[in-house]
Amino acid sequence: MSRPLHRGTSGVRISGNSNDLFDSQMKDKTEKEDLDRNRSSDNSYLALRFPFRVLLPDNNSPSKHGASENGFPAEPFNVGSPRSRHKLALLLLKLSLVMIVILALTGSFWWTITISTLKRGQISHGYRRLQEQLVSDLWDIGEISLGSSKLKDMEFCSQEFENYVPCFNVSDNLVSGYSDGSENDRHCEHESRQSCLVLPPVNYRIPLRWPTGRDVIWSANVKITAQEVLSSGSLTKRMMMLDEEQISFRSASLMFDGVEDYSHQIAEMIGLRNESNFIQAGVRTILDVGCGYGSFGAHLFSKQLLTMCIANYEASGSQVQLTLERGLPAMIGSFASKQLPYPSLSFDMLHCAWCGVDWDQKDGIFLIEADRVLRPGGYFVWTSPLTNARNKQNLKRWNFVRVFAENLCWEMLSQQEETVVWKKTIKRNCYSSRKSGSGPAICSKAHDVESPYYRPLQSCIAGTQSRRWIPIAERTTWPSRSHLNKTELAVYGLHSEEFTEDAETWKATVNNYWSLLSPLIFSDHPKRPGDEDPSPPYNMLRNVLDMNAHFGGFNSALLEGGKSVWVMNVVPTSGPNYLPMILDRGFVGVLHDWCEAFPSYPRTYDLVHAEGLLSLELAQKRRCTMLDLFTEVDRLLRPEGWVIIRDTASMVESARSLTTGLKWDARVIEIESNSDEKLLICQKPFSKRVASSL
Repeated sequence: MSRPLHRGTSGVRISGNSNDLFDSQMKDKTEKEDLDRNRSSDNSYLALRFPFRVLLPDNNSPSKHGASENGFPAEPFNVGSPRSRHKLALLLLKLSLVMIVILALTGSFWWTITISTLKRGQISHGYRRLQEQLVSDLWDIGEISLGSSKLKDMEFCSQEFENYVPCFNVSDNLVSGYSDGSENDRHCEHESRQSCLVLPPVNYRIPLRWPTGRDVIWSANVKITAQEVLSSGSLTKRMMMLDEEQISFRSASLMFDGVEDYSHQIAEMIGLRNESNFIQAGVRTILDVGCGYGSFGAHLFSKQLLTMCIANYEASGSQVQLTLERGLPAMIGSFASKQLPYPSLSFDMLHCAWCGVDWDQKDGIFLIEADRVLRPGGYFVWTSPLTNARNKQNLKRWNFVRVFAENLCWEMLSQQEETVVWKKTIKRNCYSSRKSGSGPAICSKAHDVESPYYRPLQSCIAGTQSRRWIPIAERTTWPSRSHLNKTELAVYGLHSEEFTEDAETWKATVNNYWSLLSPLIFSDHPKRPGDEDPSPPYNMLRNVLDMNAHFGGFNSALLEGGKSVWVMNVVPTSGPNYLPMILDRGFVGVLHDWCEAFPSYPRTYDLVHAEGLLSLELAQKRRCTMLDLFTEVDRLLRPEGWVIIRDTASMVESARSLTTGLKWDARVIEIESNSDEKLLICQKPFSKRVASSL
């Protein structure tokens, strides 16, 4: 494990030599003099630290507060008596109140005179600083009043929570009346909030570094049985080789050639020479529905294609959990009853190979949702025995999908064996040229929104009125796509100067982050046992969660810096929605309400980053606390994973005070270029479950 960070807490450190004052071998007289001297100095310190503390009775004071040394009661009006000290305290309190009133009136008079001479920006800045200072002072008062109970460590969850995903409880959903597939959907309405820290499995091991970890994972890190592997019908699942310690996806198996041949076949069906030409055809991002264990996306990654896996929640043998463990993009998602948390026109290709979705069911509403997230000119690839049906029932189902796709203005490009490829139209007038009553209607503006946060599935065609209706072949190819031009930025209401400034800021920020993290990560463990020495740019991290992605600048700066990472760009529902722009830049991301659990399994990410999120979420009246946020981050973070929080100084200090209870190692770092903000860098320790607690 990398070197633990110092927590950076402030306070008085008591030296070990102070115990000599109480050495039993010292003479009584010397002991008494030393104790009196220490008491005097302690009271002086407390008087400076807490001005009112010296006015309170001292429960540990000697007998002069009660009886005198000869056993008789002290005089009633003695200077050291409680009554006299009480009168003195009241007098000082009255004087203090008078001084406060005088200072307040003086300050108000001064403010009235000078406010007209100050610039508006200075006033706003000063007011904001006063607010932050007030928050900080109130937090300090709260810490003093709560004492040690505020810093109490959180308890660890029981073993049954090892793979716990909130909001996906199929049995509870069935009891609540959900059915017809909606029981597999996400339901957070009645979810009780997590109040413990999720521990990894007993035999959990830190994942191998990327790219080795893409092809080999530790069996104990995921919940799957050999029977689940052997009984799987998916091509990518059949590629797995399971032994006592590892699950291997290596090409030692001839089945790997099956994925390569399969992707090559799709490219030819589109009219390309091979899958390396997907980029030139405008394909960059792919939504892989029911992805198996991510081998299709793992292969395409070498072609600069970014594949997002979505699949239903599975208590065991989860496609999403194994894909994430391999360091590939994935999240829990379902077509059952709700829209996916992506805006319209989000992906260049949608892929479904034995994905388990019955596209012919519910009057084609699942195909309408697939059309919604597909860009103009994008491709829908479906591999299923149903496409090569022979019996009457399956042939009827296949004909329904074929005709419905035509009514969605999809063009069938090719069909080979069990694989069919359609292309979504690039012409908006295609929908108006359809025969009357054929196919779904066009959504009204009220139903066609860019923030579909788990809304019910719509039966109308969305995205046709969007300014983002741009065919994928007309978009700039990757990697130039990530640099939007002036015309493209105008679609999102941004100026090129603002976008450029944001990009330059993030370049410098990423360099600073790496300079901070590199020595910490590699100081104790330049390599892990069995790994090769990491070569530049050092694959320290693979999975990154950006909790408040803004324009996607953090993602862009990481890639431009040569970091071998992928970023889950999360746009909070409580802030401005720049997710369409992030997706149009060729990145992956999702809308999310951070007062709810993120749709992913525990131990997902190597790094969690949050810039300005605490101010965004906690400045308004929310139904969750900072501790709720951090508990969810701890669930998502891998052991030995890192957290970087950048926010106002008061927010960072408040966050730092919670890290002790979470058992994180934490350090607060000043930002030289910005005195209003600070960095909080934390590392989650590798806490193992004790055998006796099982």
